Amino acid sequence: MQLEALLNYPRALPTMPRSVSDLLAEMNKEDPSPKRVGELVARDPALTTRVLRLSNSAFFRVSRKIGNADEAVALLGMTHVRSLVMAAALGASFKNIPGMDLKQFWRYSLRVADISRSLAGILRQNEGNAFTAGLIHCIGELVMHIAMPEEMVPIDMMTSPLDLQRGIAEENAFGYTYADVSAGMVEKWQFPPETVSALRHQIAPFEGEHYDTLGGIIHLAAWRARAEEIQLDESGLVATFPDMVGLSLGLDLDSVLEKDPTEWSFSQALGAFMD
Repeated sequence: MQLEALLNYPRALPTMPRSVSDLLAEMNKEDPSPKRVGELVARDPALTTRVLRLSNSAFFRVSRKIGNADEAVALLGMTHVRSLVMAAALGASFKNIPGMDLKQFWRYSLRVADISRSLAGILRQNEGNAFTAGLIHCIGELVMHIAMPEEMVPIDMMTSPLDLQRGIAEENAFGYTYADVSAGMVEKWQFPPETVSALRHQIAPFEGEHYDTLGGIIHLAAWRARAEEIQLDESGLVATFPDMVGLSLGLDLDSVLEKDPTEWSFSQALGAFMD
């Protein structure tokens, strides 16, 4: 299936609930209203439950329990709430996808988000944007499995969805990768251009005329999270570290490993995706 056809495949891209569409419209405004955002989240009880579960998980390490949507906006900020809304909506939309272990997928995505946020802090980039991009950077993998399950079977047999060489395998097979699909998807959902660009260039953030700092952050975070999933040992980490990306950002292996999540399992946060 060609990329354009895939992005327009009606069952591949879940339809956003009206509550989420309204939220995105508000949050895309130049000066969004925190009060309005809180009200829109609160209108959807299921969405509110998922957002609060994520907000109160160890993932955010908040100083006190968040009891409602207004408190989530006040304590976490607009960018993080936007991420949680999208994560909650996607977790509810993607179910029982052939060839995908969704628990592993969302755990991996949470790891990438956490590491991306930490690396952005080192580089004095927007941590909320990095968190968002990390959380949704691999959504295209789910879309590809929904839209063309039969075509994905031989790819999955050769390289698992979270293999370090997955992008190369997909490029060779289809002429595009999960990164292209992820970027196309969030562009349809009217995410900021910098997020779209980061997702599109995450596999090769510094090739040709492109220099995408956020894409480079996602690249390093995804490498680290995938290395953890496949349980690479110390020598494996050294051998596979994307040193050219690290060099471009001024980050070496040790500085990336120092930003490992304190909790790799994210068991509490996963409930917002799996229930």
